[in-house]
Amino acid sequence: MPEVRYPVVELRQYTLRPGQRDVLIELFDREFVESQEALGMAVVGQFRDLDSPDRFVWLRGFQDMPSRAEALRSFYTGPIWRTHGPAANATMVDSDDVLLLRPVAGRFGFPAPVAARPGADADGGGDGGGDGGGDGGGDAPGSLVVATMYFRDRPFDDAFADFFEHQLRPALTEAGATPLARLHTEYAENTYPALPVRAGEHAFVWFARFDSVRALDDHLSRLRGCDRWQNDLLPRLSTLAGPARRLRLAPTARSLLR
Repeated sequence: MPEVRYPVVELRQYTLRPGQRDVLIELFDREFVESQEALGMAVVGQFRDLDSPDRFVWLRGFQDMPSRAEALRSFYTGPIWRTHGPAANATMVDSDDVLLLRPVAGRFGFPAPVAARPGADADGGGDGGGDGGGDGGGDAPGSLVVATMYFRDRPFDDAFADFFEHQLRPALTEAGATPLARLHTEYAENTYPALPVRAGEHAFVWFARFDSVRALDDHLSRLRGCDRWQNDLLPRLSTLAGPARRLRLAPTARSLLR
């Protein structure tokens, strides 16, 4: 079995003050990437939410819960956060929408990056959101990462994971998605309570890559036109997991995940 790169993952969604998203992204990409990774954390990806102009979404990975506690404590009491944290916090309305996740079956985590991270001088562009789905500037590819989230009143068990892996994933791939990772709730106690996470929830989140917003739209159109999806898979999925929430995420110029 290949090594899982990020056995613990935070999916962090920040609601920002109007007009402050690019301010935070410029600060984040300049000051908070290498400084966190130097302490053993992984900045997996950072994104603009195309459907919410005041939302910034990012993913942070850890090797385990004890090292998460140590790394977070070191960062948030360290010099980089002391210097730049107040400016970051000034852009935010809420930063507590955080799902703590782990790869399904311990092996369906994020793949290794396909390219090195762009340098700190990469052009971050604007909010974008056109057909390319990118961040609207520089030479960064106009790709789109989509996080599809399901919630229910009990943990997502092996039966659901098997249903997703052997029936849903092939259908989704055939319709044009490139699945990246499948994650579900990490139930371990939050080892750094100074940063809250959502508790008492049961989540299953799968991530996919698309070349553009249009490619995602084509994918959804193919699913709507697929008899097996509409008449068999989707009804079973709705019974097992309920409605989905989809995040359309445009990578920032320095996001490794794109």
